[in-house]
Amino acid sequence: MSAAPVPASAAAVETPLQRIVADFAANRLALAGLALFALILAAALLAPLVSPQNPYDLAQLDVMDSRLAPLARAADGRFTYWLGTDDQGRDMLSAILYGLRISVGVGVGATLCALALGAALGLAAAFFGGWLDSLVMRVADIQLSFPAILIALVLLAVLGQGVDKIVLALVAVQWAYYARTVRGSALVERRKEYVEAALCLALPARRIVFRHLLPNCLPPLIVVATVQVAAAITLEATLSFLGLGLPITEPSLGLLIANGFTYLLSGKYWISFFPGLALLATIVSINLVGDQLRDVLNPRLQR
Repeated sequence: MSAAPVPASAAAVETPLQRIVADFAANRLALAGLALFALILAAALLAPLVSPQNPYDLAQLDVMDSRLAPLARAADGRFTYWLGTDDQGRDMLSAILYGLRISVGVGVGATLCALALGAALGLAAAFFGGWLDSLVMRVADIQLSFPAILIALVLLAVLGQGVDKIVLALVAVQWAYYARTVRGSALVERRKEYVEAALCLALPARRIVFRHLLPNCLPPLIVVATVQVAAAITLEATLSFLGLGLPITEPSLGLLIANGFTYLLSGKYWISFFPGLALLATIVSINLVGDQLRDVLNPRLQR
């Protein structure tokens, strides 16, 4: 006898990854944001290969003929500066590509460090409870009661300028978001029967935390991390614009915007406009991806 046919509903069971891919494909706005961020990330990583020049290599600059040039053409009709030059004769397209490397690198690096620190503290607070939970949450509450930019300004005024300094300041600003998110999710799992059974069996705390609590905290943690990458890039650009972030030898998009701010009233708009446009595109693309991830990973927000 032939086997009974398998129902179509049972044969077409979607895995979580397939569902996420299908939801992204169905949302054209999120798909466009993902494609735009992938393009920006590729441009940042490949900046030394695709940029017309290294704008911070003096050997490649014409120091004797440094002038502001909007969309200049060479004698043979080729574009020499697609986005013009700044007051030091540097190609703006190259400066933006190199600035993206710094901005995206600082945002992603600070987010990963803050995520690791906040997740570790949140898991420890939820699992052990008691005085450790109270201490971590009270410190997080105090930190979140102050504006993020104020904390970063105070830290950078003490630490000084540099990539490592601004990453440390961003970690100090962001860790509390992850700690509170992980603690809330872990407390829900901590009270469930299978965790109580694991405790009764005297399983190692490390096994319970990393095999039971942490996997169930990943969906909200991924969403928060995606949003905080955009927040870190924005905060770094703000601090660099104010002159407290990165030095001029390590340019970011915020510093490029600041360099052309004094020329806006004289009509030299391209020095600040195009770096600002690149920063806007980066933030919007990350937020579009984060909004879609929030909808996909939270069943209550399914459209």
